Amino acid sequence: MTTSFIELLGFGPQGWGLPLLKAGGMTLTAAICGFFLGSILGVGGASLKLARSRFLRTIGQFYTTVFRGVPEILVVYLFYFGGSVVLSKAMNVGGFPGFYSLPSFATGAIAIGVVSGAYQTEAYRSAYIRLDRGQIEAGASCGMSRLLLLRRIIAPQTLRFALPALGNVWQSALKETSLLSVIGLSELLRQAGTAAGSTRQPLLFYGVAALMFLIIGRSTGIVLMRMERRLAKAWSR
Repeated sequence: MTTSFIELLGFGPQGWGLPLLKAGGMTLTAAICGFFLGSILGVGGASLKLARSRFLRTIGQFYTTVFRGVPEILVVYLFYFGGSVVLSKAMNVGGFPGFYSLPSFATGAIAIGVVSGAYQTEAYRSAYIRLDRGQIEAGASCGMSRLLLLRRIIAPQTLRFALPALGNVWQSALKETSLLSVIGLSELLRQAGTAAGSTRQPLLFYGVAALMFLIIGRSTGIVLMRMERRLAKAWSR
């Protein structure tokens, strides 16, 4: 007896609804972790590229050039397999023979974060260049410390100018989670492939995966758009 589409996507014994929802949650979690790690790296990278030292600027330029130029899937492979080799050698030296694999989720999130950070570096750097220097000079003349200037003037306005570009970086990070299926992470694409192979309904499950990616991307995009409008409204007063 042929199983209906509703049963296949449901939560019954033959349904794949719950595994797909869990995989969607894994996809969203990996994207969020990677994006926030990329934010830290992006701020650090932008600081390097804006530094007075030529050596520090060279380091920042090297970081963005490499990780924006190398395909994301190669970064995932290098971090996972390269990291596993290094870990295995370290464990072997310590008296623990065998091969040790790195956790798929942690490695994937780090790989996404490193790539995301390279793009966020340029977003923060460009946003900082757009700042009104008169406000910074006015704040300094009023006796504001560097930390206070950063908290009240530099950081909020930099985020305001960078947010549109960060929205694009977030969408890229979300889509890059599909690459983590190659290292065994049970994210949305991998789970859809498992369901498609088990039921012989590839069009159905890959179509559902595409729809879930669109829903997650659109929903989170709306949140970022509201943040952008709120920041713009605060500074237009």
